[in-house]
This record gives sequence, structure tokens and C-alpha cells, in this order.
Amino acid sequence: MIKVLIVDDSSFFRRRISEFLSADPNIEVIGQAVDGLDAVEKTNQLNPDVITMDIEMPRLDGISAVKKIRETKSTPILMFSSLTYDGAKSTFEALDAGASDFLPKKFEDIASEKSEAIKTLCERVNSLAKNKTTTSQSVIKIPSALRTISATSSKGYQLAVIGASTGGPVAVEKVLKTLPANYSLPILLIQHMPGSFTGPFAERLDKVCAISVKEAEDGDLLKPGTAYIAPGGRQMCLKKNGRGNTISIEDEPTTSTYKPSVDITFNSIAEAYRGRVLAIVMTGMGSDGCIGARLLREKGATVWAQDEASCVVYGMPLAVVKENLVDKVMSVDEIGTSLARH
Repeated sequence: MIKVLIVDDSSFFRRRISEFLSADPNIEVIGQAVDGLDAVEKTNQLNPDVITMDIEMPRLDGISAVKKIRETKSTPILMFSSLTYDGAKSTFEALDAGASDFLPKKFEDIASEKSEAIKTLCERVNSLAKNKTTTSQSVIKIPSALRTISATSSKGYQLAVIGASTGGPVAVEKVLKTLPANYSLPILLIQHMPGSFTGPFAERLDKVCAISVKEAEDGDLLKPGTAYIAPGGRQMCLKKNGRGNTISIEDEPTTSTYKPSVDITFNSIAEAYRGRVLAIVMTGMGSDGCIGARLLREKGATVWAQDEASCVVYGMPLAVVKENLVDKVMSVDEIGTSLARH
């Protein structure tokens, strides 16, 4: 059983989360806390496998509670956030403090159907708990050659593209902060994130990184030393025109599970750049990016994957590793230093 501690100052919201989680026979709600101080105390008492945490609470807020818990515990923490600009800023602060993932606090923002919202919440909790207890050796053995960082020169890359989901905001920030202002490649970044978050995420990264970072807009012409973040709720593709390769922001396909989708972006750049692409699959649940990585590899691209030890959830990188689509497996720190060489 996955033991969960629910933290929120609203008794209504605590009951609702408990009801949703109880729909999964593998999840047991072992306690509830009414504020951050109560959360720290009950985390030490109950030793939960996963904690769900509100941000705004009396006595001690959620961000401060995450910091306190992180002093002694590595328990995965799932934050609940409002889908606003201020909500995004607070969520990024919570992730910086050590939170593992976030979901919208309004369940209608997770999914239109209650059953889908319940499924999404339970999947997140299961995934966070599973990653806490899984080791690389028990999942898949990584050939030692894939763990060696190449010191060779660039293969003539013209583009870097990064796909990430759960745990991505902190990992991506760490990678991009290693790049110099005169970095020679444009970067496309696909991060699973609500539409109201990608703008503030780009603003945040632009402030702390030497390279330029912006939320991608339809018609953007790719420039070296600039990272373009796919807007949440839409798809980012690459199109050829008379000026070169430009970004196309699209609403299709409406059937895609992920908006933005790593696979859709990867697929769109396979023809435009062929083998001159460096694709990086980072932390996240699921397998988005695996189909696109296969197409990129068929066109001669290079694919790197983040290692399990530095992932919040080892899902997306594991998918490409298991399919033998990866040239290198590296920690998040190694990805940053290696990317800076190209």
C-alpha cells in the first residue's frame, strides 16, 4: 500500500482528495494535516510514502513546509496550485524548495470528467511512490558505454531539443543555467505544463539563465542562444519557409494525450534537420518522446537520456533506453556540462 499524507487547511478539500485517492486500492490515506507545521510533525510521526501539499496555509505555508520536510526527509511531495500567474510563481518556488510535482487545485482544471481527474491524481501518486522505491538495477541495466560522457567535438548540430515532464522545471533550469550567453545552438523545450504556467516559466528562466528564454510564438525564427518553450495546451512544430526554419504553434491534433507533446515536436524536426539534431529526454512519467526519438535516430540524430538517479520520475528516459534509442545516459548535471560543449 502507498501511504499518503494530505495537507490542506480546508476540511472540504482534504475530504475530496481523500475520496479521490481511496478510489485506488493501492493507496491508503494515513493522515491529514491542517497546515505546514502540522504537516512537518505528522510527516515525522507517520512516515508517508507521498505527501499532497497545499501552498497557502496559516501558521506555516506549503513552500516553507516543503523546506522543513526536506531537511530530514526525501518523501515525494505533490503540490496543489492555482492556475494563475501568482500560482505559477509559487509553484516554481515550491519545486525549487524540493517538491516533486504539481497539479491544479481545481479538479475541473485537471480533466473535464471527474473519473479522469481521479485517474490522473492516482497515477501521479503511484508514479511518485514507485520512483521512490525503484533502483536502476531492478528496472534495467545501462551499458557502461552509455554512461561515458563523450569529450569529442560536436557532430555539427544545428539544433538542441529537450523533452521533460514530472520534475522537469527544476532539471531544465539546472541544465539551461550552465549554457553561456553566446551559446551556438537554438533550443526547443517541450515541458508538460498548463498553458498558464509556460509564460511565467519562460520569464523565470530568462532571468536566471545567460541565454535568452521565451515562450514560443507562431512564426518565431530560430536564433542561436535562445530557448523556445512550447506553450501549454498547444503543439510546437518546426516548419520550413523562405526565411529558414520557423516555429509553428498549432492546436492539432486535438486527440493528442499531451499538449504540448514531445513526440509531435520531435517528429516535426526530423525532416528539417535530419542528423544535425541533439535530442534530450529528461525526467517525466509516461513515454512521450519515444516515438519521436526513434524517428530522429532513423534520420541520424543523437539522443541523450537523463539517468534514473537524478530523475524525479524515471518514465520518459526509461522508455527510450529500453528501446535502444539512446547514445548517452547522464545525470542532470552531466547533461548541462555536456550540452554546453556543443
